[in-house]
Amino acid sequence: MTLSARNQLIGTVEEIQLGGVMAHVAVRVGENLIESVITRRSAEEMALKQGDAVKVVIKSTEVMLQKD
Repeated sequence: MTLSARNQLIGTVEEIQLGGVMAHVAVRVGENLIESVITRRSAEEMALKQGDAVKVVIKSTEVMLQKD
């Protein structure tokens, strides 16, 4: 699949919480945990489960950086 979004991170599904309509998915990318809320239907169609390798795609008009 070709995708125009350039912010793509490979990670592993760490946790899935299915609700009535939505699903909360936590993905481990290195030492970071990225959380996403998607439809339950999408999670089920993708057959997402803990331990799955996934690609996190971030589509945003702004990406901010911070340096301490």
